[in-house]
Amino acid sequence: MTKKELAILQMGENLDALMNLDPRGYGVCRILYNGSRAYTGRPLTINAADKLISVVGKGDFIYIITGFILMPHKAPEMDGMVSSMLLARSLVQAFEAKPVIICPVDCKSAVENCARVVGLHLYENLVDVEKLPFSMGIIPFSKDAILAEKQAEQIISQNKLPAAIISIEAPGANQAGEYHNATGNNVTELEAKTDILFNKLREKGILNIAIGDLGNEIGMGTIADHIKRYIPYADDKQCRCDCQGGILAASKADHIITATVSDWGCYGMMAALAYLKKNFRIFHSGKLEKDVMETAARSGLVDMNGSLVPGIDGFSSRMNVDIVKLMGDCVRFGIENEGRFEEWFEKVLEKGFY
Repeated sequence: MTKKELAILQMGENLDALMNLDPRGYGVCRILYNGSRAYTGRPLTINAADKLISVVGKGDFIYIITGFILMPHKAPEMDGMVSSMLLARSLVQAFEAKPVIICPVDCKSAVENCARVVGLHLYENLVDVEKLPFSMGIIPFSKDAILAEKQAEQIISQNKLPAAIISIEAPGANQAGEYHNATGNNVTELEAKTDILFNKLREKGILNIAIGDLGNEIGMGTIADHIKRYIPYADDKQCRCDCQGGILAASKADHIITATVSDWGCYGMMAALAYLKKNFRIFHSGKLEKDVMETAARSGLVDMNGSLVPGIDGFSSRMNVDIVKLMGDCVRFGIENEGRFEEWFEKVLEKGFY
C-alpha cells in the first residue's frame, strides 16, 4: 500500500463512520454496514465516489431516483429528497454534469423550490437541461406499474443514456412486487415504481449506486441474505399484508451505500468525491444544508414521524448540519494538510498493519 492509498482508505473509514453514527442506539445501521462493507470490500463512500469519477464527464446526464411517500399523511419524506437536491449541486460542481431527479409527482413542488436554493435552473425538457448551464431536470414518475414500464422504456429510448444512476431512499418492490414501509405496512399504491427504470438501466450496464438505511429501498436486495437474517420485517412472511414477502426490496445494485440515514450516506459519497477531486467546493456547507431542509419542509415534505418541522428520520436540522460540518471538516483537513505527515505515513506502512 502506498501513502496515497492509505490516506484515501482512512478518509473513507472516517466518512463511513460518520454516516453510521447511531444516536438511536438500536444498531440497524451497524448491521447493514457489516453486510454492505463485506460486499463492497472497501469504504462505501470512497468506492462510490471513485466509480463516479471513473465514468462521469462534462455534460453527462446522471439520473437521481428518490422520493418515498409516507403514511398517514401520504406525503413525501425529507430523507432522500434533501440529499438528492444537494447531490445535484455537487455533480454540477464536480463534473459540470446534468443531474435529473426522477421522483413521484408529489415531490415536484419541493424539487422546484429547492432547486433555487442550490442554485440550479430546473427543466422538465431534458434537451433544455443538456444545452443550458447550471441546469438540472425533473421527471415525475408513474405510480402505476404498467404505465411505469412504458415510461421507463420511453425515457431510455427518447433521451441520451445517463453515465450513472443513483437511487437515494427510493422504495423498492419485494419479490411479490409489493412496496412496504419500515414496519411492514403495504404502501404500493403510494409509491412511484422507479425501481423499474433502475433495473432496466442496470441491465444496460449503466453505473448504478443504491443508497438505503433499512432494506426496503431500491438496490438493497444486493445483500438480501444478510438483511433477511438480521433486519426486522425483512424476511418472508414478516410484513403486515397478504403478500407475505417481507419489506426487503428485490432489486440489486452493483454498488451500495448503507447508513443510519440515507441522506447521510449520500453526504458521505459527496464528501468523498470532494476529497478525491481535491475540490472542497463540491461539498455543501452546513448553512446550505439547513436552508434546503427548511425549504423542503415548507414545500410539504415530512420528517419520518410525519412532522413538518425540518427533520430527517427523526434527527433535527441541527444534527444534520453537525454531520455535514464534521464530514466537511475531515475533507478540508485532508486536502489542506496533504503531505504534512510523510514521516508518520512511512513509519506506519513499515510496520505492515496496512
